[in-house]
Amino acid sequence: MIRRTQDLSRAARETFDAIIDVRSPAEFAGDHVPGAINLPVLDNAERIEIGTLYVQTSKFLARRLGAAKVARNIANHLDTALADRESGFRPLVYCWRGGQRSGSMATIMDQIGWPVMVLEGGYRSWRRRVVSLLYETPADAPSPLRIVLLDGRTGSGKTAVLQRLGAMGHQMLDLEALSQHRGSLFGAMASGQPSQKLFETRLAEAMETLDPGRPIYVEAESSRIGEITLPPRLWGAMQQAPRITLSAPVDARTRHIVDLYGDIADDKAALETALSRLPRHHSRETVALWRSLAASGRTGPLVEGLISAHYDPSYDRWAARQDCTSIGVVDIDLSHDGIDGAAMQVAALAEQFRGWPS
Repeated sequence: MIRRTQDLSRAARETFDAIIDVRSPAEFAGDHVPGAINLPVLDNAERIEIGTLYVQTSKFLARRLGAAKVARNIANHLDTALADRESGFRPLVYCWRGGQRSGSMATIMDQIGWPVMVLEGGYRSWRRRVVSLLYETPADAPSPLRIVLLDGRTGSGKTAVLQRLGAMGHQMLDLEALSQHRGSLFGAMASGQPSQKLFETRLAEAMETLDPGRPIYVEAESSRIGEITLPPRLWGAMQQAPRITLSAPVDARTRHIVDLYGDIADDKAALETALSRLPRHHSRETVALWRSLAASGRTGPLVEGLISAHYDPSYDRWAARQDCTSIGVVDIDLSHDGIDGAAMQVAALAEQFRGWPS
């Protein structure tokens, strides 16, 4: 008997041996339930072919051809990805709406004897859950989350301290890791960014584990990280949050950025692309100098010039407009031990803060 479920909590998802997304690879890449594997019953081209036939020619022919392709694809999955599954295998299967595609896979699994479950409403049920968590609370409502922002000029080690806090067992949201972008003009990663929906799924999954009664460390970001837009609820909470500022001298920040962005420095085309996105208020002579430094591989002087003429003035203008609570300033030397020490100081300052909304 094929059973259905609407429970999408982390605890419920962890009861299954596999979560199987039977949609096309393109649909899966756009977003999917966390932990799901993609075993499509129709691939990208087949889905387009059947859909076109259904609309333009004949619903009957589309269903007949689609059934043949679905049967072959399911058979292939049984011979490959599912070949080693034993009799007690417990899968959760879903498609777009919990209809024909998941039903086809579930019917065969049920005939095999596997205790299969179908997700009621399919992927759309998961998406509604994410939207509810991230969007349905007004952005200007008091945040129940005790967010602490890690602030500071470019290169001051915010990401390193954030990750160290996480390694120490403190709660944190690494928005740059979730969005696959380092949050600056030169922040693009070779892997590219996820879709907005997939980012939101990752964010919702991370937020689901947070204890609102404990501090949650988040790096100060703008409302956009690369091509990703932060949901209004989170962005509103970040704007209300107290902040701790990391401070490091220019030479240390320069070395830190050179180490951090070595992949871009080695990719002359990516570096030129990033330089071409600089604001137009920089003089042509200055930009030409930076391009010359980039082309000749003189990354240190390039970074130092960008810090002094671009990043620090931009940060100072932004900071002057902020009306926020400062918990304190932590000096950091950006060595391994220095990052450890800074993380411990940040945690101590946050634990002493008593200005949280009641």
